[in-house]
Amino acid sequence: MATLPNCPQCSSPYTYEDGLQYVCPECGYEFMEAGDVSDTEQLDVKDANGNPLQDGDTVTIIKDLKVKGSSALLKMGTKVKGIRLSDGDHNIDCKIPGFGAMQLKSEFVKKN
Repeated sequence: MATLPNCPQCSSPYTYEDGLQYVCPECGYEFMEAGDVSDTEQLDVKDANGNPLQDGDTVTIIKDLKVKGSSALLKMGTKVKGIRLSDGDHNIDCKIPGFGAMQLKSEFVKKN
């Protein structure tokens, strides 16, 4: 059985795996193991409030957004879990429940 890393925020030994990341049930912190992502691959992406975003974060949409090619709207307050950062104008790749795979601009989301 593999040993899981302790939470870097509260040092809890009770972390568990959730997909590609680890989650601390005591403080709710989500993180990737230090060796998983190299420093050269890190993107400097910030949300609407200036908070830095990382792969695997959960964000909330802060305004209603029109979906190109559809008559549907992404409603303000929609939570998006497990984001992936990417280069380009739309710098967040994610899956939104009820819509599927999407790309969002970081200026329209806030970190939870």
